Amino acid sequence: MAKEFDVCVIGSGPGGYVAAIRASQLGFSTAIIEKRHLGGVCLNIGCIPTKALLRSAEVLESIQHASDYGIEVSESKADFGGMVKRSRGVANKMSKGVQFLMKANKIQVFMGIGVFASKNELQVQDDSGKETERIKAKHFIIATGARPRVLPNLPIDGKMIIDSEVAMTMEKQPKKMVIVGAGAIGVEFAYFYHTIGTEVTLVELQKNLVPVEDADVGRELGKIYKKKGINILTESTVESVTKKGKGVEVTINTKKGEQIVEADVVLSAVGVTGNVEGLGLEEIGVKIERGAIVVDRSTYSTGVEGIYAVGDIIGAPWLAHKASHEAIVLVEQLAGKNPIAINYENIPGCTYCEPQVASVGMTETAAKEAGYEVKVGKFPLSASGKATALGHEEGFVKVIFDAKYGEWLGCHMIGFGVTEMIAEAVVARDLETTGHEIISAVHPHPTLSEAVMEAVAEAYNEGVHLGTPVKH
Repeated sequence: MAKEFDVCVIGSGPGGYVAAIRASQLGFSTAIIEKRHLGGVCLNIGCIPTKALLRSAEVLESIQHASDYGIEVSESKADFGGMVKRSRGVANKMSKGVQFLMKANKIQVFMGIGVFASKNELQVQDDSGKETERIKAKHFIIATGARPRVLPNLPIDGKMIIDSEVAMTMEKQPKKMVIVGAGAIGVEFAYFYHTIGTEVTLVELQKNLVPVEDADVGRELGKIYKKKGINILTESTVESVTKKGKGVEVTINTKKGEQIVEADVVLSAVGVTGNVEGLGLEEIGVKIERGAIVVDRSTYSTGVEGIYAVGDIIGAPWLAHKASHEAIVLVEQLAGKNPIAINYENIPGCTYCEPQVASVGMTETAAKEAGYEVKVGKFPLSASGKATALGHEEGFVKVIFDAKYGEWLGCHMIGFGVTEMIAEAVVARDLETTGHEIISAVHPHPTLSEAVMEAVAEAYNEGVHLGTPVKH
C-alpha cells in the first residue's frame, strides 16, 4: 500500500532538503527520497568538501610565505591524505546536520531511487531496481541535481580520466595533472593541486580563464596563475588521452600547434548535465531539453499537474544558493503565500580559487552589447590599505553603471576574500541603489569591502586614492 504525503521531494541537495524543510514548516506532511547521501552533491562531494580542501591549500600557502610576515617556519609540506581526511570529515559533519534537520522537522526519509509510476505515484527502488516503497503525493518536487558532463573524447573511467568527485577523494597525490576546463571547478582544483605541489596544466577552449566572468577578471586570473607556475593553455582543446606506462599522454591542440603533455591523470571539468534519466519523466509527460527539465521559471511547474522541479535539474545557473531560493519560492507558492520571485539577473556567482572570484549582473561586454552607455570604475586592491596589510594585493573590484539612469548593471571582483564582499552589490542592485548612494554610504576603514565604494567613486570620477586626474 502506498504511503501518502502532501509533498514528496526527490533529491536531498540544497534544493531538495530546503524544499522539504520549508514544506514541513508550512504544515505539509513531507517525504524526501535520496539515492546516496543526504545533502546531495553540494554537501558530500561538491561545494563543501572542495572548500575544505581549498582552505588546506590556503593555510599551506600562508605558511610557505610566513617569512613575508616576519615569522620563521623551519619546514612545511602537504599531507595529502590528511587534507582529504579533513575534507571528508567536514562533509560528513554537514551531511549529519541534514539528517538532524530531517528528524527535527518530522520529514520522512526514504533511501533509494525515485521512479514515477504515474503522475500521482512514485516507486522507491533499490540499486537492483526492486521496489521497496510506493508513495502518493499531492505535489512532487524533483531536485535530483546534476553530474559532470562527459565529452566524447574524454570518457571518464575514474583512473586515467577522472571527474571532480575522484579528484577530491584520491588516495595518492598525482605528480602531474592536466585539467580540462577553466570554469569554477577547473580553476579551483588547479589552485589546490598546484599549491600542494602537483604540476598542473590547465586547458581552456575560450580565450580567458573563467570565461563566464568579465574578461578583465579572466585575464587577471590567468596572469596570476601563470606567475604561480601553472601551465595555462587557452584557446586549446584536448584531442586525445592515451595510456603511457603508469600515466597518460595528453595530445592538446593549441593556438601554437599540437602539444603533448605527460601526466598521471586528467581531470575533466567541462560543466554538468542534469540527472534526468531513470526517473520515468518521459512516461508522465515531463519535457526534457538538453539534459534539463523544462519548467515555468516563476511557478517551477513542469506542465504536468502536481509535478515541479528546482535546482540544477532545470539548468543554469548551476548554483546551490539558486536551488535553495527556488525551493523556498516554490513551496511558499504551494502553501498559498505570495513569495518574492527570483530575479535571475541578480544571482551572484563565486569561485573559491585563490585569488577568489565573485560577480553579479552584466559583464562590461554584455552591457555594451545590450546597448547601454556605461560608466566603469575599477579599484585595484594594491591601493587598499587592508589588502596591503594582509599581504594580498592582487586583484581588483570593477563596477559597471548605466550612464543615463545610474542603474548598477554589474559588479566583478577578483582578490582575497571577495566571495564575502559580493553580497553588498547583490542587495544594492535588488534595492535599485544608485552609484551616488553607494559613495555616500560610509564604508568602514580599513576593510576590503571599502574597495567597492572606491570602485564606484572611480566610475563617477570621484575617487581620491588612485591619483586619477579630475575630468572637467
